[in-house]
Amino acid sequence: MMKVSEVAALVGISVRTLHHYDEIGLLTPGHVTEAGYRMYDDGDLERLQQILFLRELDLPLKKIRDVLDAPDFDRERALELHRKLLLEKRDRLDKVLATLEKTIRHAKGEISMTNEEKFEGFDFSRNPYEQEARERWGDRAVDASNAKVQSLTKEQQQALGERMGAIYERLAALRHGPADGDEAQEAIRAWYEFLNGSFGHHYSLEAFKGLGQMYVDDERFTNNIDKHGEGLATFMRDAMAVFADRRNG
Repeated sequence: MMKVSEVAALVGISVRTLHHYDEIGLLTPGHVTEAGYRMYDDGDLERLQQILFLRELDLPLKKIRDVLDAPDFDRERALELHRKLLLEKRDRLDKVLATLEKTIRHAKGEISMTNEEKFEGFDFSRNPYEQEARERWGDRAVDASNAKVQSLTKEQQQALGERMGAIYERLAALRHGPADGDEAQEAIRAWYEFLNGSFGHHYSLEAFKGLGQMYVDDERFTNNIDKHGEGLATFMRDAMAVFADRRNG
């Protein structure tokens, strides 16, 4: 048996996180002492390990709980699947890392890169937020989006990535100015049109505004967007809210 503080020290996560897992029914300790101490047994630690494996695959906590509590959950089969998915993720990251290293050498003037080489490793046929998107907008919307992207050629997917990157860079350059300014609103309009024209799914103004809020509420989105400029996710949220409110008003 281990106390919550001992489990936190063993795993490298905070006591607060373990308390949160308990509160939402994701990981409830099997034993509580008369003094009120939570005590974790080997079965609890195995479940915690499974939770952390699934977090590495970017699944939201609610989905992890549903998966682990499913009547047909098979731990051994799940471990084999996690291994397969993590190996695929590592392979994708290795390709992106190789492109990054080439880009660093290119920036130093050591080598030249073609436009095609600059985007090697980026895979728009896989969406790390797909499960969450299904929960928010439904299977039909996500399936339509996937079908749209998968129908594109490699060259078209590269062009899509270039357009997305260009919009991010444009917004990043404006992020220190007012979110309701003309330039910011023109740039966010381009983002709205890009999302609605590229992925086979139509975002209503309300959904677009909600998506902007998610850029800030979900640290995965925040971290990805802020790679283009610190504070960009917050700026985009504000600009998206203004864009939606003006057109709804």
